[in-house]
Amino acid sequence: MRLLLDTHALLWWVQDDPQLSSKARDTIASFRNEIYVSAASAWEIATKVRIGKLPGAEAFAGSFAERLHQLSFRELPITVQHAQRAGLLPGTHKDPFGRMLIAQALTEDLPIVSNEILFDHYMIKRIW
Repeated sequence: MRLLLDTHALLWWVQDDPQLSSKARDTIASFRNEIYVSAASAWEIATKVRIGKLPGAEAFAGSFAERLHQLSFRELPITVQHAQRAGLLPGTHKDPFGRMLIAQALTEDLPIVSNEILFDHYMIKRIW
């Protein structure tokens, strides 16, 4: 199965954080799955490191592509189609990073590993 990680799921996986659900952990760990990480997650992590909202993640932000490669995760670039869809999504979800992940999950038909219940309003298969 191909799946997309929400930014918090990626960080919790890397940090071995107990906030990551056991179902999410098992899904990410399965060798049968192709794990995708959005360029939006790189942008979000770098932004939050810069403004002081992710202390301790500086090294990860600075070596994002290398870490994805080490983890055998695949990069999901942001396309014009993704951007257009994110901008036109209905609803009041204001987080631009979340909107991009929703648009990418819908466009690429990817289930998303996330604890964000709000994503369910967009008819995405959510694993948590």
